[in-house]
Amino acid sequence: MELNGEQLISAPIPDVWKGLNDIDVLAKSIPGCEEISRVSPEEIHAKVMFKIGPVRARFAGKLLLSDIVPDQSCSMAFEGSGGAAGFAKGKSRVELKQAEGGTLVSYTTEASIGGKLGQIGGRLISASAKKIADDFFQRFAKELGGETVALELDASSK
Repeated sequence: MELNGEQLISAPIPDVWKGLNDIDVLAKSIPGCEEISRVSPEEIHAKVMFKIGPVRARFAGKLLLSDIVPDQSCSMAFEGSGGAAGFAKGKSRVELKQAEGGTLVSYTTEASIGGKLGQIGGRLISASAKKIADDFFQRFAKELGGETVALELDASSK
């Protein structure tokens, strides 16, 4: 599964970068987050309750950060297990760019899913993942004291 997107957050780059690296902000922003802890500057562990289609499960996982360029970008490798519900693992890249009205956050994610989750249709998983990402960015922007700003679509995509 691939998930790519962009969000415009009405906050300056340093604030967005700081928020993405603050586990208290992340705990309030990640939908279903029950627990989060920083093990090292590059490793974060979390427990999250997800509902994707008919499957509801508590996932325990870790996130490893790499290729960190402060206030600009980083890469992440993640893996999580939801017991009988299945597992997810993959990688993601996040980039921050100055934009009119705030910070443009671009992300690309590649993930593989197995177990019961792997048996759910790809469209349902993709739609659920997109909703989780959208919910995360709305909560994250609110934690920073701003909001997400709707991006204008160019004429070719209307």
